Amino acid sequence: MSDALDLHLTDEQRSLYADTLRLATTAMAPIAAAGEPGRVNRPLVRALGEHRLLERLFKAGAMELCLIREALARGCTEAETAFALQGLGAYPILQAGSPALRDAWIPRVADGSSVAAFALTEPEAGSDPAALSLRARPDGDGWLLNGEKLWISNAPDADIYTVFGRTDAHAAGARGLTAFAVPGTSPGLAGEPREMLAAHAIGSLTFEDVRVDSSQVLGEPGQGFRVAMRTLDLFRPSVGAFAIGMARTALSLATDYALRRRTFGKPLRDHQVVAHRLAQLHAETEAARLMVHQAARAHDGGAGDPSVAAMSKLLATEVAQKAVDAAVQFHGAVALERGHPLEHLYRDVRAPRIYEGATEIQREIIARAMFRAAEARAAEGAS
Repeated sequence: MSDALDLHLTDEQRSLYADTLRLATTAMAPIAAAGEPGRVNRPLVRALGEHRLLERLFKAGAMELCLIREALARGCTEAETAFALQGLGAYPILQAGSPALRDAWIPRVADGSSVAAFALTEPEAGSDPAALSLRARPDGDGWLLNGEKLWISNAPDADIYTVFGRTDAHAAGARGLTAFAVPGTSPGLAGEPREMLAAHAIGSLTFEDVRVDSSQVLGEPGQGFRVAMRTLDLFRPSVGAFAIGMARTALSLATDYALRRRTFGKPLRDHQVVAHRLAQLHAETEAARLMVHQAARAHDGGAGDPSVAAMSKLLATEVAQKAVDAAVQFHGAVALERGHPLEHLYRDVRAPRIYEGATEIQREIIARAMFRAAEARAAEGAS
């Protein structure tokens, strides 16, 4: 890491990054390696709690989340994912739950004894949460939930789910959605794991007359979209940080390998096609990292702009894909062998370009902001 590129960070932030990277490498990676692929690694979640990283989820701003997620990603992508998912699943409870609900779940998520999940996506509603169809039908002083959720991280093993359902069948789009805190042991709630390219804990959930009462509502009925967006707005910049962590690790592995690997009678580093490609990717990675930090600082300063967050996620996730792919290419077949760090990164780097708003959605957000600005300029010129 170049000190010149961290001048905007405080000494405390630099120490947080260094300490988290050390923990990821020495403490988290061995626990992650012992976990069952595709299922929640509870010892890893507990370790995150014991090292007091999880409690930071509920105190930190976007910038601190970025530093933690990047550092964890460099040393242990499984720890990074477990950390982020605890935040996504429980932050809606913190920001919109009743005092009793917060007291019941936040301490347990923070110490790693309970696993949280964010249940938004459905078979026909991915990047468009306004298209959600899970039905919440009134039942006395509560609701009955019926429907399906798909591609839910930590399902079906989570202890508490933040679930988004439609309480007003006549409201269109984002209106009429409500957020609920639903325990994993609720009668009528079932699920099964899904096997993915990267062996993460992801599954589907089915709701058959799952009853929730008014105390389980997060925020106000009909305001679930606002709850979801407040959570995603906080965490979206740090998705880019996760990607940057993977990109930096891939480039480190590639440059180290280029020093010792010899081809055609000279070190790989002396082949201009290799050196220049790595130089370009290094510059793009560091530029994307600064954009991620700018988006996080804007959020923490109350000046968050969806288009800035979209640009940071777009640039970071795209360059990470390119960096990992190039590192694999320069290593050759050895990087594709099961268990090689780059084989692991090659599988992990793909998903961030899809979740929490696919690359195409980020481009749409950016384009709309550009055209709104152009329309404003035109209107100002005409007045």
